[in-house]
Amino acid sequence: MKLKAIAKRKFKVTTDSNHNSPVFSNILNRDFSTTAINQK
Repeated sequence: MKLKAIAKRKFKVTTDSNHNSPVFSNILNRDFSTTAINQK
């Protein structure tokens, strides 16, 4: 019958915390409320 187990893929890290790119400040401060369309 030639049955084979399917192995799970290993977890791959995609986040690079050790970078030299600038980190921008949070100007919204998690306030996503708006008064009109296309404001934030």
